[in-house]
Amino acid sequence: MNMEDWNHSRLTRQLAFLTEIDKIKTVLRRTLLLDGSRRENDAEHSWHIALMAAVLMEHADEPKPDLPRVMTMLLVHDLVEIDAGDTFAYDFQGLNDKAAKEQRAADRIFGLLPGDQAETFRGLWREFEDGATPEAKYAAALDRMQPVIHNYFTEGHSWQKYGVNRSQVLKRLEPVREASATLWAFMNELVRRAVDKGYLKGDPETEGE
Repeated sequence: MNMEDWNHSRLTRQLAFLTEIDKIKTVLRRTLLLDGSRRENDAEHSWHIALMAAVLMEHADEPKPDLPRVMTMLLVHDLVEIDAGDTFAYDFQGLNDKAAKEQRAADRIFGLLPGDQAETFRGLWREFEDGATPEAKYAAALDRMQPVIHNYFTEGHSWQKYGVNRSQVLKRLEPVREASATLWAFMNELVRRAVDKGYLKGDPETEGE
């Protein structure tokens, strides 16, 4: 195969991937836009947290994560939801088969790319899921923070709709503790204020005390 043919074949696979991932714009999340007009989609969520990574990097604990790696990780980690769909964070039954569905999706969607890029992107997705590196921990923290911030500024829309309480939100925010002491303290204060304002239910065992 000459170079011209190789480039054409490679570009064809890259374009197949790029056209396929356009579908992420149709995957709706439970989170509302901050103006309350509609639910956000996965593409908007991924864009938002990628920018959060750049803006909030100064608050990440040492060793500082590699920002370009974090941003790429955040842009690709939800692509699997094109096939697997968005599983609501508090849908505990739906979480049972989430990992298997997303693994199949990762193999298909990233497999559209040329082999080297498929390996890189699938590896970034896996790194995010494993949550062991500084980059994955920081990325996971932002992924968990963003819907909480949206809920606060939409007066607890999905929290109230699905009966979520304080302890459930704090459990979801645990990755923030591992990534940034500053952001962990900030999110705890945000959750406290959400309870005080009536946006979020307190813990069942402490309500009424």
